[in-house]
Amino acid sequence: MNTESVKDEDLIKLGRAVIETEAAAVAALTNRIDDQFVVACRLLLQCEGRVVVIGMGKSGHIGSKLAATLASTGTPAFFVHPGEAGHGDLGMITADDTLIALSNSGETDEVNQLLPLIKRRQIPLVAITGNPSSTLARAASVHLDVAVDREACPLGLAPTASTTASLAMGDALAIALLEARGFTAEDFALSHPGGRLGRRLLLRIEDLMHPSADTPQVYPGTGLADALVEMTRYGLGMTAIVDHDQRILGIFTDGDLRRALDKNVDVHQTPIEAVMTPNPRHVERQQLAAEALAMMEEKRINALLVADADSRLVGALNMHDLLRAGVV
Repeated sequence: MNTESVKDEDLIKLGRAVIETEAAAVAALTNRIDDQFVVACRLLLQCEGRVVVIGMGKSGHIGSKLAATLASTGTPAFFVHPGEAGHGDLGMITADDTLIALSNSGETDEVNQLLPLIKRRQIPLVAITGNPSSTLARAASVHLDVAVDREACPLGLAPTASTTASLAMGDALAIALLEARGFTAEDFALSHPGGRLGRRLLLRIEDLMHPSADTPQVYPGTGLADALVEMTRYGLGMTAIVDHDQRILGIFTDGDLRRALDKNVDVHQTPIEAVMTPNPRHVERQQLAAEALAMMEEKRINALLVADADSRLVGALNMHDLLRAGVV
């Protein structure tokens, strides 16, 4: 075939046709979220073991993704290749588990050869197929219909719209279970400690802050020039103003310095309390780093003081700390 003869507009037309076909296949599932879907959710919620997902070929790839989505959203799950299951891996499945089997035709040999053993062990089975009258659908405890009018492939051969529909139905199950379990964002982060969300939701201010000993701080009466020296020593772009009990009275930042210079303030004669920001917002060390980020973004500031319950200085945190930790 001479690929040079294919026009750009033809490629765009083909790509759009695929998206439209798959979108229609997913949209058609809306009316199939019915009593059968509820039964499937109940079976999965009642599972005392783990959810085991099986599927062959492209359905297997979708099943593997479904197992991963379930596992990361509060439903312990794993994928078993049906071919391997027939040669020993079926031993991974216990009587406390629940099975989800995916097959567009519902007649996949590697999947259906497992049905007698699944039935014998009385393991609940959720089937996701495009054929309600298939062997797999009839053997299942509950069947979820993901039939599509046609594949996006112009030959009608490559699984495209059918796998997209199965993927969407799997996501619908996973999210319904997530909500039913009261799964929270923090729960999600606990299973994603290496991801950005995990860092945002698990890191606390005390994990990132500069301790009090490394936080610039001066007392009232300190001259502005000496306060600037203190700021320079630590390189945090600010200094805290505290009393002799370490209670926070104010903060002086690079921004405050610019505003003071605009007003022609005498650096050598002005006491720090004359130019500081009094009673500044502060955070506590046990708070999440994401909370500090939200406060900085809301107030358009780059640094925060960290205090205890009595407003005593215990440290400081700036935007660079959050950037280094990947919270931003």
